[in-house]
Amino acid sequence: MKFASLTSQTEEKTFLQSEYAQAYSVGKLRLGQERLYFHAGLRTYYISYCDIQRYFRRVTQVPAKLCCGRGNFEIESLVICDGERELAQIELPGARAAKAVMERMAQLAPEAAVGPLRKASEDQQT
Repeated sequence: MKFASLTSQTEEKTFLQSEYAQAYSVGKLRLGQERLYFHAGLRTYYISYCDIQRYFRRVTQVPAKLCCGRGNFEIESLVICDGERELAQIELPGARAAKAVMERMAQLAPEAAVGPLRKASEDQQT
C-alpha cells in the first residue's frame, strides 16, 4: 500500500500502516488517532489532524431518471481544508455515516473550525 501525504510532513511507513489498521473505518475514509486516511485510486492519502484548519459536510444532488419518474440522489462528502484551500473531498456512504464522522472529527480535531470557507465577495458584503 502506498501512502501519500497531503501536507509536506511525511511519516514512517510502518507507523502509518499500524495506525491505518487500527483506525475507525467509514467507506473510503479511516479516522486514526493522529491522522485521517482515505483512498483515491491506488494510493492512500493521509493528513494529520493538526494540519486541518477547517472541515465540513458537502451534500451534492445528482439528478436521476428512474423507472417511475425523476428524482435526485444525494451524495454526502467530507471536505478537508487547510488555511487557504480545499485539500480533499471524500465521498461518504450516506447521511448517517456523515453525521458519525462529523462527531468523531469534533473529538479528534477540536481546534479545527467547522463550516465552509467564506469567499472574498461574501466578506465584503458583511
